[in-house]
Amino acid sequence: MSSIVNEIKEALVVLSIPEKAEFFPKFFKTGKGEYGEGDLFLGVKVPDQRIVAKEYYSKIDLKELGQLISSKYHEHRLTALFILIYKFEKTKAAKEKEEFVIFYLNNLPYVNNWDLVDSSCYKILGRYAFENRQDELLRNLSNSEEMWYKRIAVVGTMYYVKKGNFELTKEFVTYNLKHTHDLMHKANGWLLREVGQKDENELINYLNKYYKDMPRTCLRYAIEKLDEDIRQNYLKGRI
Repeated sequence: MSSIVNEIKEALVVLSIPEKAEFFPKFFKTGKGEYGEGDLFLGVKVPDQRIVAKEYYSKIDLKELGQLISSKYHEHRLTALFILIYKFEKTKAAKEKEEFVIFYLNNLPYVNNWDLVDSSCYKILGRYAFENRQDELLRNLSNSEEMWYKRIAVVGTMYYVKKGNFELTKEFVTYNLKHTHDLMHKANGWLLREVGQKDENELINYLNKYYKDMPRTCLRYAIEKLDEDIRQNYLKGRI
């Protein structure tokens, strides 16, 4: 293992809080979230992980970053994703951006659900696909049998939503509306809620067509920011 990877790991250990490391697995065993089997925790706060990432992103290459992202420690993986975001954002070279995206896709097996909630899929995959007209890249992930690949595609389309382009987002949500996992329903609802924040009529038109088929979690998140009377109309329509 390279000296720079060891240095990053040591920097994270210095910032670790043992009590926080104990809290994570106990908290998520209650069913409020999930990590991968065998995940380990240092107890490093996310802001501290970002500080470490900002300090080291220019000093570490992708081969070394692969050693960090394949770690069993949650904080190692998440810090590696923060580093990759900084690398992606700081470079102007299209070839390097493509290399970072390929690295991201190749290392998806190491990235589990709460890592996906992080802005990496929005800031890397979503931005790259939108700016380079690579819709098919996200579409292939959405069509995968792996839930986290589907979820990463849905969350990645947030960049499209922020740009006021909703078609790919609605396609993914509709395609996976009947998915069996509640975390997929949450991602779909969260994304539809953001569509409504950009264009309420766009969301309402979509809801009028699909809301009766939506899982309750998806619907609850989707209508969260609408006026109370509108929300109640959709909820009453489900009774």
